[in-house]
Amino acid sequence: MQSQEWKMISKCSSRIKLAVRSGLICVSLPLVLFSCSDSADREITELVKVRLAGMTLEQKVAQMIQGEIKHVTPDHVRKYGLGSVLNGGGSFPDDDKYASVAQWLALADEYYDASVDRSQGSAGIPIIWGTDAVHGHNNVIGATLFPHNVALGAVRDPELIGRIGTATAREVRATAIDWMFAPTIAVATDLRWGRAYESFSSDPDVVESYAGAYVSAVQAEGVIATAKHYIGDGGTRRGTDQGNTSMPLDTLLSRHGRGYVTAIAADVKTVMASFNSWNGDKIHGNRELLTDVLRGQLGFEGVVVSDWNGIGQVAGCEDDRCAKAINAGIDMIMVPEEWESMLHTTVAQVEAGEISLGRIDEAVSRILKVKYEMGLMSRGRPSLGAGQLEGVIGAPEHRALAREAVRRSLVLLKNNNGLLPLNPAGTYAIFGEGADNIGMQSGGWTITWQGTGNTNEDFPGATSIQTGIEKAVAAAGGKVVAAASENEQLDAAIIVFGEQPYAETQGDIDSLAWQQRNKRDLKLIEQFTDRGIPVVSIFLTGRPLWVNAELNASDAFVVAWLPGSEGAGVADVLIAGANGAPRYEFEGSLPMSWPATDLHASVADDPVDDVLFPINFGLQSSDRVDWVALSEQPIGEGGSIDQVVFGRGVRDPWQLYVGDEGDWSLAVGPRGGKSTYGELQLSVIDRHVQEDARRADFSGTGERLSQLYFQYDEAVDMTDLESIGGVLTMELRLHTPPSASVLLRMDCGWPCSGAVDVTPVLKTMDSGEWQTISVPVACFARRGVDLSQVNTPFLIATRGALSVDIAEIAIRQSPVEDSVFDCDELVSNP
Repeated sequence: MQSQEWKMISKCSSRIKLAVRSGLICVSLPLVLFSCSDSADREITELVKVRLAGMTLEQKVAQMIQGEIKHVTPDHVRKYGLGSVLNGGGSFPDDDKYASVAQWLALADEYYDASVDRSQGSAGIPIIWGTDAVHGHNNVIGATLFPHNVALGAVRDPELIGRIGTATAREVRATAIDWMFAPTIAVATDLRWGRAYESFSSDPDVVESYAGAYVSAVQAEGVIATAKHYIGDGGTRRGTDQGNTSMPLDTLLSRHGRGYVTAIAADVKTVMASFNSWNGDKIHGNRELLTDVLRGQLGFEGVVVSDWNGIGQVAGCEDDRCAKAINAGIDMIMVPEEWESMLHTTVAQVEAGEISLGRIDEAVSRILKVKYEMGLMSRGRPSLGAGQLEGVIGAPEHRALAREAVRRSLVLLKNNNGLLPLNPAGTYAIFGEGADNIGMQSGGWTITWQGTGNTNEDFPGATSIQTGIEKAVAAAGGKVVAAASENEQLDAAIIVFGEQPYAETQGDIDSLAWQQRNKRDLKLIEQFTDRGIPVVSIFLTGRPLWVNAELNASDAFVVAWLPGSEGAGVADVLIAGANGAPRYEFEGSLPMSWPATDLHASVADDPVDDVLFPINFGLQSSDRVDWVALSEQPIGEGGSIDQVVFGRGVRDPWQLYVGDEGDWSLAVGPRGGKSTYGELQLSVIDRHVQEDARRADFSGTGERLSQLYFQYDEAVDMTDLESIGGVLTMELRLHTPPSASVLLRMDCGWPCSGAVDVTPVLKTMDSGEWQTISVPVACFARRGVDLSQVNTPFLIATRGALSVDIAEIAIRQSPVEDSVFDCDELVSNP
């Protein structure tokens, strides 16, 4: 290392250490920490120029490439000199979900060692590693999981946000990762959006107050923050993820841009471009927004990074080539899998004059500047600094902070007769899918991308809501019973229910109505209210939803949002102290208005504007409000018999299984799975967006039957479909035609079943082309299915070989034109 470089870094480093030791965390701090002085800025600028002048075109473009750790090895880094890697949601060292901190550190060191090795022609520049730490270091087993942003928005406390940013950054740094893709500073306007819980609030004031505080805290810990997703991701039509946000520029900035103002004032080092379009134009290719506005108007000087294959959505581009995005202002390109092709293609585009060398130099200069400012050019192996943070992952003080955030974020919507807080000496029963389910209470972006496929054992040190309540009640001499008989004398029943985990795209919904077709949670509530037992409902959700029926039926209703790993924070507020007074009062207030209807009354594409509870609403336990029964009549067709079973992901309440004679019912996790004998392999693929389809590879030789199916424990009534010509519809793409008979089955509680032979249909499909196939439900009824008791709407089975992709499985009243096969053409071979 040049002596000038070391001298400058040492000077900045000492000031950083002094500021951190002093506990100076405020919005203006990064201007001290990372600029250090005008002189230091000039020195860094000179160092960047010197580095850049010595680099080849290939070395420069390599600095702009960010690949995913599943697809980039240290040897790749050594050979190509990539500037960055990331681990996506559900990606781990050695592809091991249970990777230890030592494994994370080891891989970080391997990437670093490879990046500074010039033996194969790279520039020897240290690599930078990014991760989606959106509510804690959520990819790491045992990490503290804070409430998701929507819950933090209910607290209205930027100081708390800063403390959470500090704790998260420390846990990230403990695994030797340099860069957090957080905070999300979206302003969610249509709550059908599957990322609404990543938004602090639909009020730009709240987002504005949080963004700078979070960025300052993270970067004070030496971890790079990211303001995302620039811009308007929370304002798309119908709340469609990656959809279109249509409004004038001044409205876009005043409604969706104010968080960027405070983030930039806090010297945020990176901004991530958004998947969405603005007035029909993909932002990843929009120079006006990425350069003229972000840099010229807002004054951002750091690195603009693209989102996961986001450049591939720009008109005229592919995942591995997009001169338009680079010319528009993308500096670092997140291209997880096709990074090598992207590197070579971009070099060729520069040589062909499609991208100027000046634009490449500009992007690389920004990347190098951030690496210098953050000390990455001089720190040595990442594990050296991380070693000082042993025991930080899931540290007790971090869990205490998360628990504080949980109890402060709870919003009380109803409390008839002052039911809450509950007398700790009473007798209670706890029920509901979310009661003892840490994965459900943590939501998406939790260990896996969608937050699915986890069990309580995957959260060492965490506490479920049920466990927290049981401990609080037992400490005061009360009791919580595991099951409530008809004769059980209960002071109240506690029902914990809500949304199953989801993340982007797969979390989009068509209506804000909760369980219109199957009111299983309402039925559970009514089991107790019918017996005169008061019910406390605890609602786990990433967004306000239309729950009028559940509100009416409950005596008390608490919105717990997605509280994360410290479920005991719910008990802190729910259970009174020994003297009957609250141990902690309800403090949270709504960060988004609560809907009075399921859809907009006149324009279904518009956000719901009929408000039941406004932003800032939240009761305290002492408030006495007379409850007026709410309308339970939906605007949308609550009785619609259309049901999507699989679309972008498995839809609630269905579960996906594979099976063979070794085990007919193996639940499939978010990354796929295989049958016991391995003759059916299910994997995740991308069609339109990340992981929105599945590939089923059957490899049987004729001996054993393998099957794939969707099932729900309770029967669903599909009787009305038969008389109106309803269909089971499938969107498929064939790779390998069937070598043996393929049965398509519908079950009504095996052995109640009906099957049709779809082998001829599959054999006539065009290989490699998506095609919609619809089979009348009447076919299954004629073969023995009781349509009033369907629990398995789709099952496909074969003893042979078959490879097919699945994009959608649905029950529909109206089939896609020309997709229906006549029932008499399908031969039954049960």
